[in-house]
Amino acid sequence: MFWRLLWKLLRGSGGRLTVAILALVSCAMVVSALLNLEFDIERKLTQEFRTLGANLLISPRNAQITGSSPAEVMSESDVSAAIQSVKDPNVAAAAPFLYVVGSARNTPLVIAGTHLEELPKLEPAWRIEGAWKPSKAQQTACLVGRNVAQQLKLAVSSSLNLIYLRKNAQLKVIGIIDAGGAEDNQVFVELAEAQDLAGLPGQISFAQLSVSGTTAAISHYAARLAAALPAYDVKPIRQISEAEGDLLSRIRLLIVSMIVLISVLTALCVLGTMAALAMERRQDVGLMKALGGSIGRIVTLFMAEVGVLGAAGGFIGAILGLELSRWMGQRVFGQAISSRWEIFPLTIILMVAIALAGALPLRLLGKVKPAIIFREQ
Repeated sequence: MFWRLLWKLLRGSGGRLTVAILALVSCAMVVSALLNLEFDIERKLTQEFRTLGANLLISPRNAQITGSSPAEVMSESDVSAAIQSVKDPNVAAAAPFLYVVGSARNTPLVIAGTHLEELPKLEPAWRIEGAWKPSKAQQTACLVGRNVAQQLKLAVSSSLNLIYLRKNAQLKVIGIIDAGGAEDNQVFVELAEAQDLAGLPGQISFAQLSVSGTTAAISHYAARLAAALPAYDVKPIRQISEAEGDLLSRIRLLIVSMIVLISVLTALCVLGTMAALAMERRQDVGLMKALGGSIGRIVTLFMAEVGVLGAAGGFIGAILGLELSRWMGQRVFGQAISSRWEIFPLTIILMVAIALAGALPLRLLGKVKPAIIFREQ
């Protein structure tokens, strides 16, 4: 009998309940999309920030460059061994650098020795005309910044003779870099070539790493690496890591605020609909009580009706929300946000709670007195 009455109530008030369920579906769709974004935002932001380049630096203590050579250098083998020993799957790229100030065609140039194949991993935002790394037949190759290329009138496949003190290296330009920063004024060569040119075999100026994860995770990895390299400074690049953490906190606060605001507005919409519905059902409630129906039974019947609406609205809205989150991911990050199926029960529970919160007028039906209702007829 209970379920038959519940079905009759749902069918008998289709017009007003349609407004309530549309509000619940809309709320569930937006809330599930925002929750999906909340669960995946950390990974997406980390990917976006990795395009800004390295976020961890290993350097000699009080490192600086004076004159034409680095004042302090580090052991390449020690740094490589430490990075290998402190393994972490979040390390996207690691590259050592040796900087010296040389010249080419009577023009002073900053020469950066590194592993050229690591540059696109370390600096994914850089653009290049040509190739990143030399072929096996091009071991004496280099990359030049766009400002250097313009100043020296270089093109891909041009020859470049680098001079440092009394040594020189004849190289072939395999690519022209557009980094949008100081790197546009530099020449990048293989690390072994720079070490040979500077007479510093096995030495580097510093090492840069690109590490994925939250600010806390990056700091934790830096602490582990610092323990393996006590003679050197290991520290996150604060401008990047702190900006990432700050932006993540602000976005999460915005998401939570939007969920709360939308939930409150939906509850108010349901409240208005149920208030009108309560006025229509005063006679039905009076008749039920006159026939011996208990207040608890009557209120439970109406609350079950609202609960069914909340569950149905939450289920439909959660499905639509997954599609909305995919669309949001494509528009904001250029790739879909991963679907989280745990969003379904969470959204349904939330919508049932919102529906019950908005059904306060139906609880007041328990106070209806049959004699007063029948006297009004």
